[in-house]
Amino acid sequence: MTFDFHWQAPQLQYQLNADGREIGMPLNDWQPCEPPPRTDMQGRYCRIEPFDVSRHGADLLEAFLQDMNHLNWTYLPYGPFASLDEFEQWAAANCVGDDPLFHSIIDPATGQAVGMASYLRIDPPVGVIEIGHIHLSPLMQATRLSTECMYLMMSRVFDELGYRRYEWKCDALNQPSVKAALRLGFRFEGIFRQATMYKGRNRDTAWLAILDKDWPQLKAGFQAWLSENNFNEDGSQKQRLQDCMVNAQNGGQV
Repeated sequence: MTFDFHWQAPQLQYQLNADGREIGMPLNDWQPCEPPPRTDMQGRYCRIEPFDVSRHGADLLEAFLQDMNHLNWTYLPYGPFASLDEFEQWAAANCVGDDPLFHSIIDPATGQAVGMASYLRIDPPVGVIEIGHIHLSPLMQATRLSTECMYLMMSRVFDELGYRRYEWKCDALNQPSVKAALRLGFRFEGIFRQATMYKGRNRDTAWLAILDKDWPQLKAGFQAWLSENNFNEDGSQKQRLQDCMVNAQNGGQV
């Protein structure tokens, strides 16, 4: 594998206990979070709805079938699906619970569901939650929809629910997924070797995360990138998302 993860050991904060040992910082004001609600998330370019088999199944399969070579299914532990009945049976068995909590991404211009994502490994007592089962169809890849839907799901986690940590995990060989996470502001934390297996093969899992202390800067970067002022008349971006995030870190100075 040629991908360079640019891992750097973090500087850990600590205090000394009565025995002079290094221990974690206190969380005296911490209150457990609530689980994410089953409500819509509305943005400028997309809407996110709790997944519903009957309302979203046909749209999603139609959108996924635009991926003629089934490349989007390579690193998912399920799929591709040959028929709507097969897809809906899988979805009814796997996508209607509370964890993972699946959502459909809607293109408001067409009203069609064009992608899926879920919250999973939801741990309200300690404020940790993961984003996963991300499947963005060709109808939304490399569009403002794909970035905004990730922003909306982050905003719910940090702004609405007050979680401390937002995780992204994927097959370490899935370079598009790792690159997407890094673009969105996740920090690479390491690889769990032989963490699991799927489709009859080994998976080494890359771990990435965003912490609550990272969110204010990232949020400002997302908002700057998603602003209509950041796009030319032909729809092309003026500034990259990473540049917007760096500008936000520098107090808006280029």
